[in-house]
Amino acid sequence: MSRTSSSPHGSDPADAFGKAVGGMLQAAAGLTLPHQALNSLQAEYLKEAASIWNGAVERFAGKPEAETPKLGDRRFAAGDWATNPAAAFTAQTYLLNARTLLKMADAIEGDEKTRARVRFAVQQWLDAASPSNFLALNPEAQRKALDTKGESIAQGLAHLWGDVQQGHVSQTDESVFEVGRNVATSEGAVVYENELFQLLEYKPLTAKVHERPMLFVPPCINKYYILDLQPDNSLIRYTVGQGHRVFVVSWRNPDTSIADKTWDDYIEHGAIRAIREVQAIGGTEQIDTLGFCVGGTILSTALAVLAARGEQPAASVTLLTTLLDFSNTGVLDLFIDEPAVQLREVTIGADAPQGPGLLRGKELATTFSFLRPNDLVWNYVVGNYLKGDKPPPFDLLYWNGDSTNLPGPMFCWYLRHTYLQNELRQPNKLTVCGQKVDLGKIKAPVFVYASREDHIVPWQAAFESTKIVKGKLRFVLGASGHIAGVINPPAAKKRSHWVDGKLGGSAQQWFDSAKEVPGSWWTDWAAWLKPHAGKMIPAPRGYGDRKHKAIEPAPGRYVKVKA
Repeated sequence: MSRTSSSPHGSDPADAFGKAVGGMLQAAAGLTLPHQALNSLQAEYLKEAASIWNGAVERFAGKPEAETPKLGDRRFAAGDWATNPAAAFTAQTYLLNARTLLKMADAIEGDEKTRARVRFAVQQWLDAASPSNFLALNPEAQRKALDTKGESIAQGLAHLWGDVQQGHVSQTDESVFEVGRNVATSEGAVVYENELFQLLEYKPLTAKVHERPMLFVPPCINKYYILDLQPDNSLIRYTVGQGHRVFVVSWRNPDTSIADKTWDDYIEHGAIRAIREVQAIGGTEQIDTLGFCVGGTILSTALAVLAARGEQPAASVTLLTTLLDFSNTGVLDLFIDEPAVQLREVTIGADAPQGPGLLRGKELATTFSFLRPNDLVWNYVVGNYLKGDKPPPFDLLYWNGDSTNLPGPMFCWYLRHTYLQNELRQPNKLTVCGQKVDLGKIKAPVFVYASREDHIVPWQAAFESTKIVKGKLRFVLGASGHIAGVINPPAAKKRSHWVDGKLGGSAQQWFDSAKEVPGSWWTDWAAWLKPHAGKMIPAPRGYGDRKHKAIEPAPGRYVKVKA
């Protein structure tokens, strides 16, 4: 989750990302392409270019036998591209050049990571250079401008100015949503807070609840309400509806007053403090726990620290799209190396000459958007600015744009010791909160969930957690990606999931022996969780207890703070 350019006070996210990609292209300058591969690509290119040219000549001449080209790319799916000879030729030539450049990137001599970096940089450049991104080359946008007598261009300019003012490309109509009004609406209250987080407790939906309360630890790089977008797709509400007394950590959006916070702070005064408060409110030694993405890494580290202190507070552990073994971090690995981490450490880290800084939320948001640029960047450039369309309301994309900052020291420690050096998986390698960390000492059953098309936490990497934790395991693989795979309520009757594969071998061996089940994984998890939650007792009539009075209604103040 790293970027390779920043200042202690933040920098322009697009500029930082551009420098990162530029650095990758510059690194490619010293690489070589085998002559045989180059000759083969050249011959193939000339053959395809000649075919495209001959077809274009026939279409320009109006010959009846001229075939309408099949472009096969959704950026050029509108009929205007195929029926306009000049636009078709432009699109065909672009696609040929793109294919050839990517083949060249694949053929260069170098180690695997270098070649992957070059391919990523080339892909970024190609996506940005698509003729669909330019009004002068986009016949669909031109036709709309004519049909609306220029109104679409005027609206596009207005949208562009609005996005310049807010500092990011709009992916949805943000004016439609408000946290606490139509997203993050499950009824509850803040029952504890410190400078790092607020603890939310949710109102029971059943007359009786399980005696062991449930604690959710979401990622601190995003806001918790991805788990509570709408009533019909809220994992929080679903869990409450299953008879659990649910508590959720709502991380503070850091400002300069807590820019010096460390990984140890997030473990001791974040996850461990939340565990203590839930134990106290619930009146139980053990609680059920769930960590999502980085929240799962934080939760696991906290439980390992407590295990080293002789405590086992978790009756169960659920890890959703979580990395404990960072040997395979997918496309994010392209941004991680020693110089990149050192740059972070000297600009925003604990020992930065000018003092600790913040990793700005907009920078993280830009990075993640450019991992899928055609879907999350250029699609909106074309729609918002060239066509003048207002993006439709979409709660998930509203959440995606509601970014959070991170304290520099905390982020730098995480980046170095997990993504770069992969030390969390090694027993007793790391010292956190004064304790040697051994994830294998967590004595609790563990439910590990991964998403098959996850580009942030590859499912094979999430599967490696099953070889690190020692409790009784259940591994479930869901369809779709990092977010859509997780947020998949049973009532939607969407997608499928895989269960009951053979553990102990490779991820592929597990998958080959697993069975596919239609629908959401939530029901499988609910059935697994139930026996670990204890007997049913009357639901509490109020929030907290005598020492934990309701501070304010959920979702609380912290989640409403913008980066």
